[in-house]
Amino acid sequence: MVLSWTRRNVFRRAKKEKGQIQGGELEVEVVIPNHFRCPVSLELMTDPVTLSTGITYDRLSIEKWMDGGNKTCPVTNQVLTTFDITPNHAIRRMIQDWCVQNSSYGIQRIPTPRIPVSSYEVSETCTRILSASQRGEDKSCQELLGKIKVWIRESERNHKSLIAAHAGAVLAYAFDCFSTHLSIDQHVVVLEDILEVITRMIPLGDEGVAKLSSQPSLNSLVWFLEGKDLAARQSAALLLKEVSVQELAKVEKVVEPLVKMVREPIGTTSTKACLATIFNLVSSAENRVEIGERFVDLGLVSLLLEVMVDGEKGVCEKALGVLDCICDCQKGKEVVKSNALALPLVIKKLLRVSPLASSFAVSILRKITDKKEEGLLIEALQVGAFQKLLVMLQVGCDESTKENTTELLKLMNGYRNKADCTDSSMDFKHLKKPF
Repeated sequence: MVLSWTRRNVFRRAKKEKGQIQGGELEVEVVIPNHFRCPVSLELMTDPVTLSTGITYDRLSIEKWMDGGNKTCPVTNQVLTTFDITPNHAIRRMIQDWCVQNSSYGIQRIPTPRIPVSSYEVSETCTRILSASQRGEDKSCQELLGKIKVWIRESERNHKSLIAAHAGAVLAYAFDCFSTHLSIDQHVVVLEDILEVITRMIPLGDEGVAKLSSQPSLNSLVWFLEGKDLAARQSAALLLKEVSVQELAKVEKVVEPLVKMVREPIGTTSTKACLATIFNLVSSAENRVEIGERFVDLGLVSLLLEVMVDGEKGVCEKALGVLDCICDCQKGKEVVKSNALALPLVIKKLLRVSPLASSFAVSILRKITDKKEEGLLIEALQVGAFQKLLVMLQVGCDESTKENTTELLKLMNGYRNKADCTDSSMDFKHLKKPF
């Protein structure tokens, strides 16, 4: 099979640089030997490995095939008795020699691949981390964590091996151990290292979540969340949204750091993580009304509106979700109604972000408007709510949103003659139809 036009152009440019082409097109066509090609991708193999059936494939291609749930050899169609793959060093050296021989045509020598970490090495390292954390040996644990960091950087296969070995649960156990020992200050360095690695293991599984949901672990996460190290703060934010909501609600100091992270964002990822944690607290915690009022007292409503103004899809969805839950408590509802930006901004986000964001927006409007709120209803009509709600019914929505939308339209219909409504506020360019 002949190389692609693009690759032949690379060869032609290489020849021109050597002055071997006087004009016209390059006549030489470089052919990759068939036994150097992966039977799956048909590309030159960079890390050839052999299955139990004796057929050689490129590692990336065959692992993708197996990850897809396939249990047969792609070439022979035989059922694999084992999923072990063996590096084919002979073929790899032959490919490297061929690359060197054809280097004048622009072919680069494939690098010698690193040997993937074995399940035994992963298991042994995890066991040593458990022992070191139980004894409170910071330095030993840090050295082992450094090894895991190197493995993750080397390849995605190593990363998958660590996840398969439940390394996340092991690191959660270690984090809990060092959080329990005396004070956090004495183990801050090793705890930071654990935070850096454990976020790469999400989701952590039930065992890992249980360990991170202990009061010592939660206290440590909150401590890092309000600290000065930006990387540790972001890692703590990512982990807090994974823990048990009921246990997190028992930590009195968690509300202030979460609001601070939204007010002083260090990145979109951490902002979304904090908003997700806040949403979990105000929607699922047993004392969610009390927690919601604490967030309101700290000025969260105005912060949510600020992040929604130019926020991306994920941020807007989560901010609207939190705002919807806050409207379930009387204090939150009153603050939302009194904020001049709230009503027009919520209406603006209708049909512009996502179906989920629109359902949150409709729910908010339903909660803050009733027959007694004539001023809010007229204002909503003036900024185009009636037309957008009609479109919501036309494009389709879930039953709860449909019911809220219908009720809002009934409420607003009686005030349409009092409002100076125009269609100029309508902008359908962001509208996503369900077909």
